[in-house]
Amino acid sequence: MIEHAGFVLWFTGLSGAGKTTVARAVEVELRRRGLRVERLDGDTVRQRLTKDLGFTKEDRDTNIERVTFVAQLLSRNNVVVLGAFISPYRETRDYVRQEVTNFIEVYVDAPIEVCIDRDVKGLYQKAIAGEIPNFTGISDPYEPPEFPDVHLRTDQETIDDSVMKVLKWLEQRGLVPVESHA
Repeated sequence: MIEHAGFVLWFTGLSGAGKTTVARAVEVELRRRGLRVERLDGDTVRQRLTKDLGFTKEDRDTNIERVTFVAQLLSRNNVVVLGAFISPYRETRDYVRQEVTNFIEVYVDAPIEVCIDRDVKGLYQKAIAGEIPNFTGISDPYEPPEFPDVHLRTDQETIDDSVMKVLKWLEQRGLVPVESHA
C-alpha cells in the first residue's frame, strides 16, 4: 500500500447506465496501483445498511445521508471510496460534496433507451407498466449533474475508455500515481 489522501468518487446516473461496471473496473485499477479502496454500491447498501428504506424522495435522501457518513469515515482515513448510486437529486449530491473529503462527481451518462436495452432484471418494463412506483427516469425524476467533474458517455465509450477518463482526471489532480497510458 502507498500513502495517499482519501477521496470519494461518486458515480451517478440512471439504472443501467454503467455505474457499477465502471466503478468495479476503476476499483481493480486503483488496487493494482496500491491504493486502499472500498466500493459502496447502491444495490448492496440497500440489502445491508438501508434495507429499511423505500424509494420515496425522503427515503432516497436518508439512504444517501447514511452512505455519506460511511464515505466520510473512510475518506478521512485515507481510503478511496467508490460510491455507485443513482442519487437522482442534485441537492442530495451537493450535500455529499459538502460533507466528504475530496468529492469527485462522475456522471455515468447513457440515454434512457440504452439503459432500458441493458436492463437484464426487467425493472424498466415493470416501471413502465406501473408495477414499480418511484422508478427513476420513468415515474420519478433524475436530475443530471450540471457540472460533473468527470462526464462518461457509456453509450459511446468502451468500459476501458471510461476507466481511463476517470484515471487521467485523478492523475492530473495528483490523487493517484501517474502511469503511462501507452
